[in-house]
Amino acid sequence: MRRAGDILTYVALLLVALFFLGPFAWLVSLSLRTPAEVYRGSAAFIPDEPTLANFAQILSDGAFATYLWNGVKLSVAGAALATLTAAPAAWAFARLRFKGQGALLWAILAVQMVSPLIILIPLYRYLDRLGLLESHTAVIAVYAAIGIPLTVWLLRAAFERIPVELEEAARLDGNSRLEVMALITLPLAAPSMAAAFVLNVVMNWGQFLVPFVLLTADQKWPISVAIYRFAGSTSASTTQLLAAACLIALVPAIVVFLALQRLLTQALTAGAVKG
Repeated sequence: MRRAGDILTYVALLLVALFFLGPFAWLVSLSLRTPAEVYRGSAAFIPDEPTLANFAQILSDGAFATYLWNGVKLSVAGAALATLTAAPAAWAFARLRFKGQGALLWAILAVQMVSPLIILIPLYRYLDRLGLLESHTAVIAVYAAIGIPLTVWLLRAAFERIPVELEEAARLDGNSRLEVMALITLPLAAPSMAAAFVLNVVMNWGQFLVPFVLLTADQKWPISVAIYRFAGSTSASTTQLLAAACLIALVPAIVVFLALQRLLTQALTAGAVKG
């Protein structure tokens, strides 16, 4: 019975993997085709003459490099701002006790459930009044605001795993609360801080609606918006270039994840402090 259950589990996992890998495999197939083979559809799933010329053409385009850099800058800056802003709030929820603490914590999480689509029009008018439209500063601030609620919850759990005795000892040595948090708590919670940063980068990298509405100048678009604009004007003769651009756009997020994978695993499995 147990063996049958294992087999069903593997079959289910295989089906899920095929569901997600199918579109990715189709994207790879398109990116390796010549323009003539694009018209053959599924009959040329494995191209007769696979080529990397599509990737070379995309990478040699200066505008594409600008879009890619804009995406990296907005994602990383938004993630860093969200992590640094959420850290003091998370520490306060983990260490201080005040009236309405539980309700406030759940209220912060409720903000995470609000779709940016709902608040985008008033947010657009608000940023227009501040003169921040068409600026990366506005997009970074919105990215940070979207990521802060979840980051507060993640870091609060990490701070609670750190023995409070360490902070009390530092306080007895004459350090202020800010110094204790900066010198003791944050270094010990570094894996969780890195995990929160990575999650925010990945979320920001996939953002489309916010930069699409707030940025109209093409030189300021991140790669997610630029590909959409490109797709809207593409034809069958440029489909292979669009596929190559989509694959290249995946690289930065994968690099960030792989670079911090060890810290991410530690944070999600072992906690910030062992023993």
